[in-house]
Amino acid sequence: MMMGEGLIETDDEAAPKADRAALLIIDMMNCFDFEGAEDLLPPALDAARAILSLREKVERLGWPVIYVNDNFGEWHSERSRLVERAMAKKNPVAEMLQPRGDDFFIIKPQFSGFYSTNLPVLLPKLGVSRLILSGIAADICVLFTAADAHMREYDLWVPKDVVAAVSEERKNWALGIMEASMGAETAATHDLSPQDWLSRLSQAG
Repeated sequence: MMMGEGLIETDDEAAPKADRAALLIIDMMNCFDFEGAEDLLPPALDAARAILSLREKVERLGWPVIYVNDNFGEWHSERSRLVERAMAKKNPVAEMLQPRGDDFFIIKPQFSGFYSTNLPVLLPKLGVSRLILSGIAADICVLFTAADAHMREYDLWVPKDVVAAVSEERKNWALGIMEASMGAETAATHDLSPQDWLSRLSQAG
């Protein structure tokens, strides 16, 4: 099954068991041309550096990387057009986190990555039962995606160093909700590895 341009195929019969995680990179293919972008860009760049390091660890474990990106009101958009749009001007975040050939790319019309997208279909095909959320903004699209994931009973890790918001206060507010109300782990990637996160889940279960 193909889930968009440049993405790898999955086979129903060959789908792995639902015991692994996926890294979701939310709205980082972004032009930062909206109100408040000047406040969001610096922390987003810090988050991008941490995401880049995290994705290397995720890939070594054989877990999928899934970009979940807003269509920015362009209803005919596709992966290549959104990436080109983000790269049209100097953009260190988009340059650092350009999707790779085997990455999945989901285009969303609203805040949540689950709303009117193929994500709810894709994740079971990939054998994913746990999600690592990263990207922007922590208090909007990351938060809404986390809420929908929680309702679908996905285990969540939202490392505090891989998400950003226009202020540290708004970021911490959102992380507090995800931790208290959704059971999300929020430890930073330098304090917790993907393997250690899985070990914590196994011990808790």
